[in-house]
Amino acid sequence: MWKKIVPLLIILSVALNLAFVGVWAAHSIRGRWFGRGPCRTGTGHSEINCPLHRRLGATPEQWKRIEPRVAEFRKSSQEICAEGMRKRGEMIDLVAAPEPDREAIAAKQEDILDGQRRMQQLVIEHLLAEKEVLTPAQQKELFDLLRRRSCGGPERMMGLQSGLIQTDNMTCTGAVSGQHSNP
Repeated sequence: MWKKIVPLLIILSVALNLAFVGVWAAHSIRGRWFGRGPCRTGTGHSEINCPLHRRLGATPEQWKRIEPRVAEFRKSSQEICAEGMRKRGEMIDLVAAPEPDREAIAAKQEDILDGQRRMQQLVIEHLLAEKEVLTPAQQKELFDLLRRRSCGGPERMMGLQSGLIQTDNMTCTGAVSGQHSNP
């Protein structure tokens, strides 16, 4: 019996490994050739690679000023988000312990809230910096979009449901500024 099953298991294992490698390669190639996320930065061109800023009618000169800020925002938000993911994992471990330490859980909650405050402050600073570059009409359009997007609840406001800040795989590995889907 085992002699018949072992070759099938080996074939299944090889097939699954090949499928995994194929998906990984496709994802890697897409990221390298087409940029990460919908708002690509660092292309070295004056072309506006961001759907939100194109919708706002940003000029190439404005984009040259905005693009480095978007790249810095992406980097900083990824760091804060990764830290938050790590802390949430630690929180789950604390709660899952055979005898949960309520004081340690409360302390970890404060750590998580501190990270959320840092992310909120980062977003506010980013918006204020963009506001300096945008015209009054562009600012109005941006904040009208934010108001419309914020009505869907906290997930929507943080962009986890096709809002303004999009992540590649819902783990905050690719938070970018400028993602926009049509309302």
